[in-house]
Amino acid sequence: MDYNTLGLKIGLEIHQQLNTDRKLFCHCPTILRIDEPIGIIERKLRPTPSEIGEIDIAALKEYMRGKTFIYQYFDSNCLVELDEEPPHLVSEEAKKIGVEVSLLLNSNIVEEIQVMRKTVLDGSNTSAFQRTMLISTDGYINTKEGLVSILTVCLEEDAARLVSQDDTTKTFRLDRLGIPLIEIATGPDISNPMQAKEAAYILGQILRATGKVKRGLGTIRQDLNISIIEGGRVELKGVQKLEMIPLWIEREIERQINLVKIRNELNKRGSAEDLEFNSIEITDIFKDTTSKIIGNSIKNYCKVYSIKLKNFKGILGTEIQKNRRFGTELADHAKTYGISGLFHLDELPNYGITTEEIQKVKNKLEINELDSFVIVTGKEDICYKAIEEIFERCKKAFLGVPNETRDALEDGNSKYSRPLPGRARMYPETDIPPFTIEQNLIDNIKENLPETFDEIVSKFVKKYGLKKEEAEKIAYEAPDLFEKVTS
Repeated sequence: MDYNTLGLKIGLEIHQQLNTDRKLFCHCPTILRIDEPIGIIERKLRPTPSEIGEIDIAALKEYMRGKTFIYQYFDSNCLVELDEEPPHLVSEEAKKIGVEVSLLLNSNIVEEIQVMRKTVLDGSNTSAFQRTMLISTDGYINTKEGLVSILTVCLEEDAARLVSQDDTTKTFRLDRLGIPLIEIATGPDISNPMQAKEAAYILGQILRATGKVKRGLGTIRQDLNISIIEGGRVELKGVQKLEMIPLWIEREIERQINLVKIRNELNKRGSAEDLEFNSIEITDIFKDTTSKIIGNSIKNYCKVYSIKLKNFKGILGTEIQKNRRFGTELADHAKTYGISGLFHLDELPNYGITTEEIQKVKNKLEINELDSFVIVTGKEDICYKAIEEIFERCKKAFLGVPNETRDALEDGNSKYSRPLPGRARMYPETDIPPFTIEQNLIDNIKENLPETFDEIVSKFVKKYGLKKEEAEKIAYEAPDLFEKVTS
């Protein structure tokens, strides 16, 4: 791929748990529990306008899914995590680590720090918002291909831990909620997949150099922001494996290129105005069906619905990522409302649906040569929301690549999660006063900054005659112990 011609821009967001004695806004310990919780509470979360009077679109979408949230708590949790008590003052230990990381990233500490609320309605916070604060700005790191800017370094609370979910509920544990996180956001300066991998590696080593971050699976999470000239800005969440970063980026570029091709083909055939929202019940067509999925759904007192998609013949079967088609994309949108999936004309007859049944659906929906349709089955209200979501996504196909948040998958692909959040979700935290970092504290931390990972590796190679690979392993696992033993 010619990344320059594509206008590829990549930014990184790193979220790293800090190994502090207490949580960010209360005095509970920062430990994950493996025993049984002592109780639960249930909540419904609702969106509220920001200080400028707007409701964030991502929060509104989450609210429309109508989920009930169940929170499991332990004797190591307090009323702050249950959102029954105002937050305590910010952890002093976490503040110092935030300053240390900022200085290692050549960032400038802000004059006054204001805790903000960030609206989050996916259930991961009992309060319906996450608390965050800007610590520093305008830093940079060096990569082999040049400087990568560090836009912001923030200190924020980690979310609750998701343990299970079904069509109507999501269950979280409150042991993780409130653990301090460092969030590092780079500028969109990264120009190719390998540079993104290198930048993520460097940031990870700088964080580890502090000796004050948690280790293990899930303690560091990375998000990728990816865009091309004709595409959109996509935030890819859950990027856990460093070696997979180039593949995730390449697959996202591929997806955006194919969505642009779909846009061009659709606009040759017509426009978004040709689409009409009309959810039609077709349960009677499948009363004697051999499709196990539809048959079992009807036996469970559910119904079958369909919608006509004018000018979409062949589009839903178009591959946009390896083994993922545009129809898969629509199914991901529909699943956010609780249905298990959908059927579309480009993949039928299949799954026990016969040619005769297809023809009956075509007749009922008045399908023409270039038209398509999708079929969903389930409870009436859920199917209506799912078809409405499918319809809206098809309208966006005429514009190209929507700005959205997606979940990274293990095979390098991604799936739709929610719309990209906007600025409307931020507003000040009124329970915690703004504060400053004293200059003498900054100077003291600056004079005692730890060696970076690369500096430790170079020292071990030079001082002890180790191979680079050996030095890297020791520097990663136990550099202080190694030096103590060799002394």
